[in-house]
Amino acid sequence: MSNLNDPRVLFAAERTLLAWNRTSLSLMAFGFVIERFGLFLHNMAPKGANFSERDISFWVGMAFILLGMILSVLSVIRYKKIIRTLKHDEIPDGYWINMSLFANLLPVFLGIPLIVYLFLGIR
Repeated sequence: MSNLNDPRVLFAAERTLLAWNRTSLSLMAFGFVIERFGLFLHNMAPKGANFSERDISFWVGMAFILLGMILSVLSVIRYKKIIRTLKHDEIPDGYWINMSLFANLLPVFLGIPLIVYLFLGIR
């Protein structure tokens, strides 16, 4: 990737990965809010109104949550490709380059139970 032999290249790649992490977390949180907004509308509706169990807000919210999870996994794959191109001089001695990978994959593993909860949750 670089002929600079400069550790700042690694840190720039890591900052980019963590920016994608924030983006994916935001998408997942937005999806959860959209899904719960459907529950709010369901509770505020007049009695006798016909609502389906899973309306459009449920599916749009799920799509945002899944999009955030997929984006997180794709950013990890891209980061690993960049790390493989770095030279030994560009990685500081004793630096644990996988910590940001765990931080980025944690929302994916926490998103799975969230999706299961939303699919199986009783309204």
